[in-house]
Amino acid sequence: MKAPSANNAGLYIYRSNSVVGGALKKDVWVDDECIGETARGTFFYHEVLGNMPHKVSTESEFSPNDLMIDTTAGNNYFVKQYIKPGLIVGGAGVKLVPESEGREAIADLKLGIKGTCSK
Repeated sequence: MKAPSANNAGLYIYRSNSVVGGALKKDVWVDDECIGETARGTFFYHEVLGNMPHKVSTESEFSPNDLMIDTTAGNNYFVKQYIKPGLIVGGAGVKLVPESEGREAIADLKLGIKGTCSK
């Protein structure tokens, strides 16, 4: 687990190995910048300026779902993307999880390829 660069905060955005919606890929963005397309068992690491709020968004069935995080420089934050049932295809949401839970979750996941979004 790496510490963020000076004046920055680290965002770990991950999706578990759950079989629920396992075949679906969903885009994630930070402050409207494409981070990548998640798949089952992947995570991304992205640094942002600390001491300010940042928006983490995920593609969902009809419109993006957003999470605002007030960051502190030097800290890491863990955001879990989860798949939920939808009318036509599964949707997705994002939630902030405690550091201990996030660290444990990403230990068995693969680092995703940044910068590739479907939209």
